[in-house]
Amino acid sequence: MTETADELSAPLGQTEKRRRRRVRLPFTALQALAMLLGLFLVAFAGFAMFNDNPLGGEPIARVAINEGAKPADDKAAAKPDGKPDAKADHGAAPAAKQEGGERKTVTIIDGSSGARQEVAIGAGGETAEPGSATPAASQMPGVDPRLLEKSRYGMIPVMADGLKPFTAYAAEADRAKAARMPAVAIVIGGLGVGAAKTADAIMKLPPAVTLAFTPYGSDPTKLAERARAQRHEILLQVPMEPYDYPDNDPGPQTLLATLGPDQNIDRLFWHMSRLQGYVGIGNFMGARFVATEAAMQPIVNEAAKRGLALFDDGAAPRSVAASLATGLAMPFAKGDVTIDAVPTPVEIDNALAKLESLAKERGVAVGTASALPVSIDRIATWIKGLDRKGILLVPLTTAMLKSKSN
Repeated sequence: MTETADELSAPLGQTEKRRRRRVRLPFTALQALAMLLGLFLVAFAGFAMFNDNPLGGEPIARVAINEGAKPADDKAAAKPDGKPDAKADHGAAPAAKQEGGERKTVTIIDGSSGARQEVAIGAGGETAEPGSATPAASQMPGVDPRLLEKSRYGMIPVMADGLKPFTAYAAEADRAKAARMPAVAIVIGGLGVGAAKTADAIMKLPPAVTLAFTPYGSDPTKLAERARAQRHEILLQVPMEPYDYPDNDPGPQTLLATLGPDQNIDRLFWHMSRLQGYVGIGNFMGARFVATEAAMQPIVNEAAKRGLALFDDGAAPRSVAASLATGLAMPFAKGDVTIDAVPTPVEIDNALAKLESLAKERGVAVGTASALPVSIDRIATWIKGLDRKGILLVPLTTAMLKSKSN
């Protein structure tokens, strides 16, 4: 009765509150789980707030990076009208950077076959402060320091005291014998990208074979040094614009027919600084560029002024290289036969037989090839039989001098 009276006399709602206060819920497993979840959320929030990781949650790619110098001056990639050249990087992937240097990986796509090739340009290919030398090039054994000149990219060849790089770095040859009998020269191109195939060409072919290096690859200086140590003479192949550019892209810093002379010479200096000890320059692709006299003339003039030879691989029928070189009385040669245009043993042997016939007919002939394993093997075997055929294998420089004397 008393409890009932209390309930009737209590203020409205107080009875229910008193009842709720008397209820004691049991400590269940569900409550324990909730407490653990709360602790986890607090810990996660603290980690997110205080951990310094601005890229948290983003995809990560790990890239090997070599020490290098500053990127190239934007002026080198400008169009003639002064606007930046949108294709100046030629399809290059963004550089992976670290403090003190950067390295670029470039994808080159062959427009005819669609083949893709990854090319790494290491620290040696990055530009340096104006007037600074490329250490690897300046220390390369056998390179005459008198024949080096500072450029804003590093050291480039130059004449000095009447001595030319063409003369200083030419491979040894019996030129008197070459003058009396048919002679052939072989130029293996596209080296420097792919250390294994470059090493095969260096070691499996005799010293009289001339090796042509592109300016790409992680360390072209080291491979060029190895070639010269095996007494091969070397050429620098300069990437030049083909007709189907940019679908078929030779690579970064390609010389373009649409650029002015100063811009193309600046790009030429970049290529020249990538390695040293070469006797001359040659085209790497470039059917459009070598057929454009206004674009080609300044490049040939610059090479002649620096005591270098000029080599035309013969792939462009409308090339003006021969006439320009003749006008400057500079050493010159043109490829007569592409040995591995069809890279099968039978077709390579047929091309080599054609080269023999040309040598006997003209007195000298020049064959070009790439460093495909089948090409290296067939050429090496063919060379062994030249003596009994009365044909002399000579370096390209000897072929150039013989052609000039003829």
